Amino acid sequence: MALLGFFLVLILARGMSGSVPPRLSYSDFVGKVDAGQVRTVDIGDKGTVEGTLDNGKKFTTQLPTALGDGGLERRLQAHHVVISATRSSGGGSVWTSLLVGVLPFVLLMGFLLWSLRRTAGSLTGGISAIGRSRAKIIEAERPTTRFGDIAGYDGVKQEISEVVDFLRNPGRYAAAGAKGPRGVIMVGPPGTGKTLFARAVAGEADVPFLSVTGSAFVEMFVGVGASRVRDLFEEARRRAPSIIFIDEIDAVGGRRGGGTRLGGNDEREQTLNQLLAEMDGFDQSSGIVVLAATNRPDALDPALLRPGRFDRQVTVPLPNQNERAAILEVHARDKTLAQDVDLDATARATPGFSGADLANLVNEAAINAVRAGRSTITAGDLGSARDRVLLGRRETSNALLPEERHAVAVHESGHALVAALCEHADPVAKVTILPAGVTLGVTEQLPEAERHLYSEGYLTDLLTVRLGGRAAELVVFGEGSTGAADDLTGATRIATRMVREFGLSQALGPVGYASGAPQFSGESAPEELAGRPYSEQTQRIIDEEVARLVRRSEERALALLRDHRNALDRLAALLVTQETVDGSVVLDVLRAEAHPQEGR
Repeated sequence: MALLGFFLVLILARGMSGSVPPRLSYSDFVGKVDAGQVRTVDIGDKGTVEGTLDNGKKFTTQLPTALGDGGLERRLQAHHVVISATRSSGGGSVWTSLLVGVLPFVLLMGFLLWSLRRTAGSLTGGISAIGRSRAKIIEAERPTTRFGDIAGYDGVKQEISEVVDFLRNPGRYAAAGAKGPRGVIMVGPPGTGKTLFARAVAGEADVPFLSVTGSAFVEMFVGVGASRVRDLFEEARRRAPSIIFIDEIDAVGGRRGGGTRLGGNDEREQTLNQLLAEMDGFDQSSGIVVLAATNRPDALDPALLRPGRFDRQVTVPLPNQNERAAILEVHARDKTLAQDVDLDATARATPGFSGADLANLVNEAAINAVRAGRSTITAGDLGSARDRVLLGRRETSNALLPEERHAVAVHESGHALVAALCEHADPVAKVTILPAGVTLGVTEQLPEAERHLYSEGYLTDLLTVRLGGRAAELVVFGEGSTGAADDLTGATRIATRMVREFGLSQALGPVGYASGAPQFSGESAPEELAGRPYSEQTQRIIDEEVARLVRRSEERALALLRDHRNALDRLAALLVTQETVDGSVVLDVLRAEAHPQEGR
């Protein structure tokens, strides 16, 4: 508005002043008088002259009063110029000059002051809002998730059910002189449902649920994180009994003063110190419970995990086979399944899948059914979805050359036959030479039961199966190929852990060196960063033992395939023509080789 007024005054001032007449020099003025071109003149008491020419144009000039009139009056009268005189009055012209010259600047200064005040007000409000907690408060509509909505995980439910009981019946604990849990931290791989458990606790207890992520505390402004922690706990006190849930707490609760972090971070450490002080400071009878979740417990500060702050550490592991079947049933409730779908078989075929992975698997199967023009999910859709999740998109346009197709068939036949011939290896479920992702072919093995302990015999057979593809190439073609690169990498990794971590080497003995990998992140720490806790001589022994194990497994695979060369050729031929065969076909090929009369 002030800026609009400023421009309005400029327009009015310009209108009041009008257009300025051209100014003539005194010599030109006298010349025009002598030429008879001047019609009227108006002479002021200060020597200013305003006049009109014969053509109607106006002009102004200034008389040289120090030289006198120089006979100007006679010249004007001689040429019949109408002469008039005025005396300037100080009133009107002074106010007009002030209005035109001063008022725009006054309005401009007023506009600048108004802008500065507005900016200062918004900045003050913004700074005060920066320190406010960004917690998402779910109070008017309490979480409706219950423990019954979470499939499996009975042990985890039982362990955190005391949090619900404490929030519902705090008097029972007070009567016995017991204190309820102050904080519970849930630890587990990504996608196992830690946030879902926190919401279920809030739903079962029927209390307000304040949810915030660890990264929301830390900003570029120093002290903001600590202010947000104070505000978060103040909100929880006003709504007590309540639950504070901090997801990805490792973003703010990392180790102070070193660790694996590069450089220091005073803001993060101040935020962590404030969090520790708040957890020590709130009254136990106030009914506030802090839940936290992380997949990096090794990165947390030890002060955060001591009793009195986070009293309990609940591990939320990857689901076992029965739990995976229950989770699949939950995600398949609103979908139409065909008669051939066996969720138990799908659960058996998905070891290591988290709850989020299983949800994605069912969704991919539904997308595959829609792509085929169906609304019913079949067992084939689930199988294709599993291959898509594990291997990538099936490359139907990536056609192999005939010799490459035969080489891949021989390679995968070697894996399949060695797996079927090894006593401790997992059974073969499917063999295919259809390219998917970066793989040209796949031999799928499914464990008969969920394994938690791996024997030396199982690991040795696993190494042999890994090298079965390369061994088949050496038996049939007499040379290896680049197709075994991933197999060699995996075999070397397994053999290295057998020697370095599991103590399965006679040369090194029962000594274990941890790899330094984070507990749940799923990534291996580079050895040059983690540091080697052993000498170069020990490293030489490890390298020699790893090479010995891998070489011995390759020789074993070569011997098995040479003894069953006919089965290798028959299975490779079947794969070339059919592209995909079941595990039962592999057993039939071996059975036909052992009993040639039955195979005819």
